[in-house]
Amino acid sequence: SSISGFMGPEQLPECLKGCDVVVIPAGVPRKPGMTRDDLFNTNASIVASLTSACAKHCPEAMICIISNPVNSTIPITSEVFKKHGVYNPNKIFGVTTLDIVRANTFVAELKAGLDPARVTVPVIGGHAGKTIIPLISQCTPKVEFPQDQLEKLTARIQEAGTEVVQAKAGAGSATLSMAYAGARFVFSLLDAMNGKQGVVECAFVRSDVTESPYFSTPLQLGKKGIEKNLGLGKLSPFEEKMVAAAMSELKASIKKGEEFAKNFK
Repeated sequence: SSISGFMGPEQLPECLKGCDVVVIPAGVPRKPGMTRDDLFNTNASIVASLTSACAKHCPEAMICIISNPVNSTIPITSEVFKKHGVYNPNKIFGVTTLDIVRANTFVAELKAGLDPARVTVPVIGGHAGKTIIPLISQCTPKVEFPQDQLEKLTARIQEAGTEVVQAKAGAGSATLSMAYAGARFVFSLLDAMNGKQGVVECAFVRSDVTESPYFSTPLQLGKKGIEKNLGLGKLSPFEEKMVAAAMSELKASIKKGEEFAKNFK
């Protein structure tokens, strides 16, 4: 297959025409002391502009958003597509795969002899701090940890991105791991679009699973995007508490994104 290169806003319409999948990682990275939410002012307008172009030039495409804060950039994308009258919630994904990759890796590290490639931990909720909820109770293969170790493991998964930002001391945020996680999600989506059965990935999407209008859960993917939202499954009491605790922050980030998109020209 041939690869084409395009540059600058003037070539964007030509670049997007006929696309089946669009992946948007554009935006500024975090620096030490910044939360993902601090990126909002810069990244919100970048995402709104790019998704507006997508809505015009490839309204049927799958849209995969990596740009942070995902908890706000997905509501922005949805509102932009609604404005253009081409909204399909089954085709808009906030890529949270890096949280899953980290959870799988950290669990394998704590259980000697486990291969991270064979560990699957669903991560639900959102993609920032306390909204990142790893479901260790649903890990395959089954693993168990004492409560204090479970709390430390959960906090490490939630703060892993911040750990990288601090370690890089101003040189940006996670890069190679993010590229791997983004590629993994897109390859899964392409497999499903090409007819592969049983493809499941977590992503931050429009949802009626909880009281939050957007929520990440395991999704069965198919030719037209989300085939089935697999929901929360059975949660442990600890996980139920985390879901409840994440709600106010999630809803605030979503509202912030929606308000921005409504006022975006």
